[in-house]
Amino acid sequence: MKPHISIVIVHYNTDKDTKECLDSLAKIKAKGFTYAIIVVDNGSKTPLSLKRKKLTKEVEVLRSEANLGFTGGNNIGIRHALETYNSDYILLLNADTVVKPDFLTQLFKRIKAEPQSGMVSPKIYFAAGKEFHQDSYSKKDHGQVLWYAGGSIDWQNLLAFHRGVDELDRGHFDHQQQSDFATGCCVLIKRELLEKLRWLDKRYFLYLEDVDWSKRVKDAGYQLLFEPQAVIWHKNAGASEGAGSDLHQYYQTRNRLLFFFQHGSLKSRLTAFFWLLRLLKQGSTLKKQAVLDFLLNRFGKQPVI
Repeated sequence: MKPHISIVIVHYNTDKDTKECLDSLAKIKAKGFTYAIIVVDNGSKTPLSLKRKKLTKEVEVLRSEANLGFTGGNNIGIRHALETYNSDYILLLNADTVVKPDFLTQLFKRIKAEPQSGMVSPKIYFAAGKEFHQDSYSKKDHGQVLWYAGGSIDWQNLLAFHRGVDELDRGHFDHQQQSDFATGCCVLIKRELLEKLRWLDKRYFLYLEDVDWSKRVKDAGYQLLFEPQAVIWHKNAGASEGAGSDLHQYYQTRNRLLFFFQHGSLKSRLTAFFWLLRLLKQGSTLKKQAVLDFLLNRFGKQPVI
């Protein structure tokens, strides 16, 4: 029997993006595996309807009446995939993405070839016209600007960043490599890893949950891989008001503190402590609130935005 992959997509008030993502998934070339598509409607104002949409692959829609964030929405999908389909692998995929037809075949081939691997993510471009610095590139280069080519963690400066971000792809990330973290935007995960480590930490709600998960995966002895032959395009923060928004700043600040205090060395935790003090003294009202919520152990979704 062929291995089974469940594709889990969390949808939140982005009907157009989600349907464009599903359109691209309808063109998947599946070699060596079968798959199912699960969309978790994560408390959208209007429930997602696909009744009039022609799909070559049946899509199952699960409805949560509350917005459980990226963590909670994906955890619903993961649990359903394991219990209903007994899936061998889970693919987490952002709703605001469009995929190349062979992307999943490339990810599957890579993770099977590496016995010590636990997760593998593809090369991800900004969707054309969604680049951070659009005016820096000619129009012919739109859609070829990197969003993710592997992830690195800078423990000294409390940063987790995407390799190659904002760079025009010149083939300089076309080699397979290990990564410090796999991006939750698109990541293929082995079932055995889920059974050992469970799922995304709901305290994060949104942002850095993938970095936390990746750290736990590496600590358990698994490798995190970047596969450049697998390609998708990302519209970037399509469901969270965009990069730099209040929502983005709040959760990034609070969750950076959570991550580096949880996983960092003594030196990293001291750096995080002094950054915390600086934010309390000089930070914006929003960032001060993020620090206070961290100190008061107020995690998950917070009604500050």
